[in-house]
Amino acid sequence: MTPADADADHLEHLPFFVYGTLRPGERNHTAHLAGRITSHTPARLPDTALYDGPGYPYAVETPTAGPVHGDLITPHPAAYASVRTALDHLEEYTPGARHNLYERVSREVHCADGTRRRAWVYVAGERLAERLRTRGVLLPGGRWPPEAEEAGAGGAGLRPAPPAPHTP
Repeated sequence: MTPADADADHLEHLPFFVYGTLRPGERNHTAHLAGRITSHTPARLPDTALYDGPGYPYAVETPTAGPVHGDLITPHPAAYASVRTALDHLEEYTPGARHNLYERVSREVHCADGTRRRAWVYVAGERLAERLRTRGVLLPGGRWPPEAEEAGAGGAGLRPAPPAPHTP
């Protein structure tokens, strides 16, 4: 990607692929996205591994890994700039900075309806990604929270149902 491409991507109004606390039903969705998006749809991000973190996950670009399960969200056009700014701040991302915790990158995601869309995704910055690859806790099913994988749930915030009571 050339610097001109990076500048164009920075200004492009792409939807966002979210896979952790920004998913519908999770705490940061309510704080940063509720009432500010026009749509959300289940989607998958290929070639990416998901690692468990301290209350939130990290996506690490890894060829042939994945997919990571999440949602494609589209901010309302009037709220787009403020949503992008809020998410950049939440993810500790500054365009062009050398030591971002996350990097905002444009990637193709696969939507549940079979379409493919280009979207912004926050992935672990390279220093963090290297540390996760050697010492991180991989979530092999590509779902967060880990309980969502155990329950076979497709969406964030879903927990397994309690067992039915046993009656004699």
